[in-house]
Amino acid sequence: MSIKEETDALKRIPLFSKLDPAKLKLLAFMSQRLSYEPGQAIFAQGDAGDAAYIVLDGEAAVLIDTNAGPTEIARTGKHEIVGEIAILCEVPRTATVRAAGDNPLVCLKIEKDDFMALVNEFPSMGLEIMRELARRIVKTNAQLRNAMAARA
Repeated sequence: MSIKEETDALKRIPLFSKLDPAKLKLLAFMSQRLSYEPGQAIFAQGDAGDAAYIVLDGEAAVLIDTNAGPTEIARTGKHEIVGEIAILCEVPRTATVRAAGDNPLVCLKIEKDDFMALVNEFPSMGLEIMRELARRIVKTNAQLRNAMAARA
């Protein structure tokens, strides 16, 4: 994948959609393109948050540790971001993320300092992050309600 293709992929992500094309190109250039085989971990729950990952192709499973073992709580796909919570909140990783499905997972890894520099420079990015986190909270609350209703 070329820098142009990576820039085009970044443009499709709501978090980066309002950034100037030159900034997107710089972000793509600063990022590291990585590939993970199905089942391979990108990072583990409890790890230090050093980067965010943009899914360019494939699927990722988001898992949390429970008494019953790792439990999948979400799936992410093309043009979605994972790993940003740990770098935004400066906390250990809140979940494990693994490549899922039958095909390799291809991501752009954005280092914490580069990601935070963009957030500081572009307040609209901070707003998009808040919206995405709010969407995730709403979805998680609905899942918890459904799980509690199923137990009743």
